[in-house]
This record gives sequence, structure tokens and C-alpha cells, in this order.
Amino acid sequence: MGTYILGLDAGNTVIKAIIFDTQGRELALAACDGRSSMPRPGHVERDLNELWRNAVAVIGQCIDQAGIDPGEIVAIGCAGHGNGLYALDRDGGPLVGIQSLDTRAIGIVDEWARQNVGERTYVHCLQKPWAAQTPTLLAWIKRHAPELFSRIGTVFLCKDFVVNRLTGARSTDTSDMSGCGLLQMPDRRYDADLLAAYGLGDCMALLPPVLESADIAGHVTAEVAALTGLRAGTPVVAGLFDVVASAVGSGVTRTGAASIIAGTWSVNQVITDEPIRDPSIFMLSTFDPSRYLAIESSATSAANLEWIVREFLEHGHDTGASPFELCSELVASVDPSGDIPIYHPFLYGSQQNGHARAGFYGIAGWHTRAHMLRALFEGVAFEHKRHVETLRKAGAVFDEVILSGGGSRSAVWPQIFADVLGVPVTVARSRETGALGSAIAAGTGVGIFEDYSAGATAMTAAARHYAPNGAIAPVYSRRYRLYGEINQAMTPIWQRIASEQAQS
Repeated sequence: MGTYILGLDAGNTVIKAIIFDTQGRELALAACDGRSSMPRPGHVERDLNELWRNAVAVIGQCIDQAGIDPGEIVAIGCAGHGNGLYALDRDGGPLVGIQSLDTRAIGIVDEWARQNVGERTYVHCLQKPWAAQTPTLLAWIKRHAPELFSRIGTVFLCKDFVVNRLTGARSTDTSDMSGCGLLQMPDRRYDADLLAAYGLGDCMALLPPVLESADIAGHVTAEVAALTGLRAGTPVVAGLFDVVASAVGSGVTRTGAASIIAGTWSVNQVITDEPIRDPSIFMLSTFDPSRYLAIESSATSAANLEWIVREFLEHGHDTGASPFELCSELVASVDPSGDIPIYHPFLYGSQQNGHARAGFYGIAGWHTRAHMLRALFEGVAFEHKRHVETLRKAGAVFDEVILSGGGSRSAVWPQIFADVLGVPVTVARSRETGALGSAIAAGTGVGIFEDYSAGATAMTAAARHYAPNGAIAPVYSRRYRLYGEINQAMTPIWQRIASEQAQS
């Protein structure tokens, strides 16, 4: 008999199931890509029934591949993308799933900025409203979709929906609820004055009980066991905000350690003993029962490369290599000290400006596809650097980072990160840090590990190290300044574009 842990990772589209042993080795992995719908400009949603069907499928496939007795799976943990809004109806059925790329509530954010709502929420949750934030979306639904609002029975996050389907439990955890600005901090509890500041004073009953991430939320039901092959009664922990799970799963567990995730979102985070109180910091989340993560993030990272590949490169080559490998090869072919355009990675807006748009600047006739891709890789790293500078100015101290997410798999991107940030970069062994982090939380919840640090010591390892190249630092410094200056110059133009589109 072995001892295994099932880790689930539910992103904005893909859900993955991975069975790990207690040394972090993967026995089996299954993944299923769901579909996002965009019924109106700025609206990004998913079918919750499809999400659950996909979860059932990957769990069953994973068990079949592993060839183990499901009774050897001693615990289940789930990570999921933060923010957005997932809701059950009053009977506990799936109602709506809004993803964290949604921008429908930009108008409310602008209105609240004029009314200083952010100052009123910040004193409670150490976060200001933004477009895809859960309470902001709930306020949007309350105002613009009252029929839908009247049907809501529970509001929580992506991984909470999966845990609910597995166990029947109506629950959430501190990492997700603090990350979406719905908890009084550092008390880790709901607060009537905070909800009132969002205009949601009548919504307290819609919020589920809050657990710590490694607390057991419930157990696999007999119905789910029949669907998936899991053993009925297997404990399921409350789970983690995926950025926290990725930090744990990449081995970032000590105070002062830094995790950067180059995924759909640019996530830049540092573990602190006490919450950093600085309004310039985008987000605060809990890390474990006593510590916190200071987080700077935006939807400005590897999603840009995914878009380029999907729209222009996926069917445009016959080398046998994946299009992402082709991109890395093209980027490596360009001298970083040469003439390279500037790219803003704002396909889904920027953290500072929801109206910002992506764009290449300074393109000339001699620039090639490789130059454009190099600009994209650098532009993503530049926006990560802007976030890192914000963390440092607020008092976060670190001298190296662990990089995870899709961008870490590139042969060249980690070196660009090291050179742009000017610090050593380590890439974690596991490519599936979200699922691994959730598995570590599950192992902690059932007593296999004393805490996250012990679990990470047992289950994680480093794969590659990158030292910054000091010779290229002045080049990147100049290009980064230009990146910021163009951002400033474009701000009023982006606002005009948004105004004209609103009138059309």
C-alpha cells in the first residue's frame, strides 16, 4: 500500500488532476481545457456544469493512469484562480462563473474611485476595488442584473465550487477570500462595515464559512465516488488561492522568499510575517495560519504569448516543435542589445488602467517576427519588474526569486527575467506547482506534514538556476524607462479609445 495525495488545479480554462507521492513525484496527470464565453465585450464567463464535468473526467483519468487503489489517496487539495465570481443558486445548483479576466465592472471602479470607496475598503481589507475583484463583480450584478442577483444563494471562488461538488460543503478559505478583498485583515473574518463600503450590506448571508486552507472542508460523497472512482469519505481540504498554491508548490515557504508566476497573470509575491500596510500594493492574501503574501499582479504575463500563438503561429509552422518552443528559438536568435521594439502586454488592461491596450511601438521595416517576439518577452518581464519595484518600495525585501508558471518552461524567458530584474532566478522542478501546492496543503491537513515548509521540503526541488548578466543591465534599464514613458503618453489616448467605443 502506498500513500498518495490528489492535487487539483482549476485555472481560468484548464483543470488538472495530479496524483503525487509524498516525495512530490507525479504518478499520473490528466488535464482538460474548458471554454470561456464572451457574451458581451468585457464579459468573460464559463459554464459551471462543464467545469464540473471536466473535473470528474480528469480525476477518473488520473486514477486510471496511476493504477493504484483509490483508497491509497489519503487526501485531496484544490487550488483555483482567484477573484472573478462563482455562484450557486438558492438550491445549491451551479448559477454563474465569471472569470478573473472579466472587465465589465470598469465603470463601477471608475465611479468608486471618484467617490473614494477604495479608501473605505482599504482600512478593512488592505485592498482597493478593481474590475475583476469578487465584491466589485457582485456589486455589478446587483446593479445591472437584478434578476440574476435575486437567485444567488452562495458567492465564492473557483476552487470552492470544485470542493463543493466533491463534498457538498459550502465553504471557502482565507487565502482566496483575503485575496479578493472580502475579509477584515488581519482578523481573517467577514465584516459588515467592509461589505457596506462595497454597497453589499445585504450580502453577508451569501458568503460561506471561512476555513484555513489546510482545514478539512468535507469528504468525498458516495455520489462523487461513483462518478470519479475516488473512495467515498476521502478528506478534502478547503484549498488555496492558486497563486499561494504555486508559491508553496515551487518551494517558496520562508518569510522573505519571493515567488513570481509567469502565467495567465503576472503574479509577484513575497511572504511576510505581518501584513504590509501600503495602498500601493495591489493585493494581500494569507499564506498560512499566521503569515501573509504581499501580491502585485495583473493579467499581463504569458497570456500575451498564448494569444500570439493562438492567433498567428499555431498552424503556421511545420518544424515538429511546439509553437511555444519555436517562439523561444526565435527570441534567442535576436541580440538583446540591438534595436528591438517596445511592447505593452495589456491585452486585458493594466493594473493601473483598465482601459489600457496592448501594442508594439517603434516597429521598422527591418524588424522580423523574431524581433516582435523578443519585444513581447521583454514587455512581459518589464511589467513584472514594475510590480516588483512596487513591492520593494512598500518594504518587501528579497534578493532572489523562484519562477513558475508557463513562462518558466521557456528556454530563454527565465534568463530575461533574471537580467531585467537584476536578481538570480530559480525555476522549480515541478511544472504543476499549483496542483503540488494544493497537495502539500492536503498533506498538512491530514497530518502527513507538520506545516507547508515541511511539506515543501519533502515534495519540491529546484530544476534550473539563472544568474543576471550585468553586461546587458544598462540596455534593459534604458528600454524599461522608455516602456514607462510610452505608457504615460498613451494613457489619455487609451481613455479616448474607450470613450469612443462606449458611444458606438
